[in-house]
Amino acid sequence: MRVPAVLGHGLAGADAWLALEWLELQAPSARAETELGAQLAALHRCRSDRFGFATDNFVGATPQANGWRGDWVEFLIERRLRPQLALAAHHGHAGRLQERGGRLLEVVAQFYADYRPLPSLLHGDLWGGNRAMLADGTPVLFDAAPYFGDREADLAMTRLFGRFAAGFYAEYEAAWPLEPGAAARSGLHGLYHVLNHLNLFGGGYRAQAQALIDQLLAAAGH
Repeated sequence: MRVPAVLGHGLAGADAWLALEWLELQAPSARAETELGAQLAALHRCRSDRFGFATDNFVGATPQANGWRGDWVEFLIERRLRPQLALAAHHGHAGRLQERGGRLLEVVAQFYADYRPLPSLLHGDLWGGNRAMLADGTPVLFDAAPYFGDREADLAMTRLFGRFAAGFYAEYEAAWPLEPGAAARSGLHGLYHVLNHLNLFGGGYRAQAQALIDQLLAAAGH
C-alpha cells in the first residue's frame, strides 16, 4: 500500500512540525478497497516478539502508551482500556461507566480463552477517514497510530464508524482468515476508540461506551 513519505520533522519552539509528501487523494473505489484488504493482511504479517512499540504516540490528540508487554490481554487492559477509563473518570465520567468498566477489565481474559494473538504491525486508527486512493487506483493509508498488537483491532476499527466495502473484508479473509470469536472480541477493540472519542468530544459517546460495556459483560456472562 502507499503511505505519504516523510519529508522532514522537527521543533519550532514548543510546537512540533511534520512535513509529508503531497498526494492527490480520491475517495477509494470498491476495487481499491478490495486490494487494500489483501495489503492490510500483508501488513499484519509484519511481526514483533512482543506487544507495543518502540515509542509512545497518539491516537487523535490522546497520548497512547505503547510500553512493551509479552501478553496481549495484559497489554489490552493496561495500555488501552484502563488508561481510557481513568481519563474518562478524570473528565467527570464516573458512576455506572466506571463501575461496569471496572468489572469488564476483570473478565477480558475470557474472550481470549481459545485465542492467542500474535503481535502484528497495526495501523492503529483505521477508520474510513484515514484511507483513500490515488488517481490510478492505488490504495493509500495515512494518519496512523501504530503499534504491534492483535490484528483484529484494525479490522474492528474499520467497522466502528461505518464499514469499508464488502470486498475489503472478503479479500482480507481470503489472505488470512480470522479466528473463531473475532466478532465477540471486536467490541473490546471498539470500546477503546469509543472511550477515546468520549474523552476527546464528550456528548453521546458516553451512552455508546456504556452500551458496549454492557454488551461485552453480557457476552462474558456477567
